Amino acid sequence: MFNKSNLLYILFLFSLTALAATPTEPNSVDSDLVFEDTQLEEELTYPDWFKLSLGDLNDDLNEAKKAGKKGIIAYFGQKRCAYCAQFFKTSLSDSDIVNYLQKHYDVVAFDIWGIDDVIDTDGKQYTERELSIHYKANFTPSLVFYDNDGTPVFRLRGFYPPYKFRAALQYVTEKFYKQESFAEYFERANPGEFFLLGGLTERDFFMEKPYNLSLSLQNKKPLAVFFEQGNCHTCDLLHSGPLSKHATTNELKQMNVVQFNMWTDTPLTTPAGKETTAKEWAKSLNLFYAPSIIFFDAKGKEIIRVDSVTHFNRLWGVLDYVNREGYKITDDYQSWRLQQRKIKK
Repeated sequence: MFNKSNLLYILFLFSLTALAATPTEPNSVDSDLVFEDTQLEEELTYPDWFKLSLGDLNDDLNEAKKAGKKGIIAYFGQKRCAYCAQFFKTSLSDSDIVNYLQKHYDVVAFDIWGIDDVIDTDGKQYTERELSIHYKANFTPSLVFYDNDGTPVFRLRGFYPPYKFRAALQYVTEKFYKQESFAEYFERANPGEFFLLGGLTERDFFMEKPYNLSLSLQNKKPLAVFFEQGNCHTCDLLHSGPLSKHATTNELKQMNVVQFNMWTDTPLTTPAGKETTAKEWAKSLNLFYAPSIIFFDAKGKEIIRVDSVTHFNRLWGVLDYVNREGYKITDDYQSWRLQQRKIKK
């Protein structure tokens, strides 16, 4: 039966398609996506409607439920994080997004370097730092969505354009996570055919066919897999920004590097030796953002992925982490970066 909720959902999908299909409007998009990703000079101040945790996320959740909300969102950030500042400036300055967010959730803020104790909804106790590591908040801002039962049902790691964040909010609020991944949900609002039309930016460090990625690892180098798409403004920004710098390309030239259009049926063999296509592999990896870069070690095990808006300092830091095998030295990426900053001082 065709009812009002069906109509609203169709209109929502149409609005997402319209947003995604006009990525080349510089005034509306570049102001959201282009910024310096160096450490901020002044510490960030949380929006005044953010909540400070009571020390137990179950208590935080109960407060939210008493207010008629559908759950809580744990925000993991840093005091001088440029990506966090951009999140506040864009998505959290959009009145429609903020009204929708406040209607359905309480946002509880944590500092990924914090030492205060906090009890997660499963009863386990962590420091703020330990909780951020538990949820693999390698890139700030990171968000963990908890439903009314206290189950963490969805995570966003890194900064995304407002339309993507809005879609994530509605995906969780309307409980689509119970029937499909966010990648599948978003694909229905963004027909893949549109992203097949445009070409990809070619670079001399990308591998050529045949794409046998398990064979490429025999040289003992790490593997970087770029998942992109045609008609992709964020992909263009990656190539004209971080990938235009020698410091970045010098790091990439120490790796095996391959590029795929994530919507194509390009045949490939994964690092694990499975024969598949670029589209099917991207789907199995639950990728919902382009460009995404996934890094594998010489044994074909995933090290880390960058699947959100990324500028020079963040990308170079990850490349350095992978090439110098920082993942074998520290518990997580942020610990490695902190260690390197201390060494430089």
